[in-house]
Amino acid sequence: MPTVLRVGSFRFHFYSDEAREPAHIHAATPEGECKFWLEPILLAKNKGIPSHIYSRID
Repeated sequence: MPTVLRVGSFRFHFYSDEAREPAHIHAATPEGECKFWLEPILLAKNKGIPSHIYSRID
């Protein structure tokens, strides 16, 4: 899973084998991980990251 960007505690990455899904990016922190669709930018999935933390991304 290649890392695209690191900002603070966020590590943005993608998985190369998710071709059937729309374009998206994963954001991982020590609290968990979430996934954002890129067009338009929307939260697709969240596992453990409190909303006040991931809302800084979208």
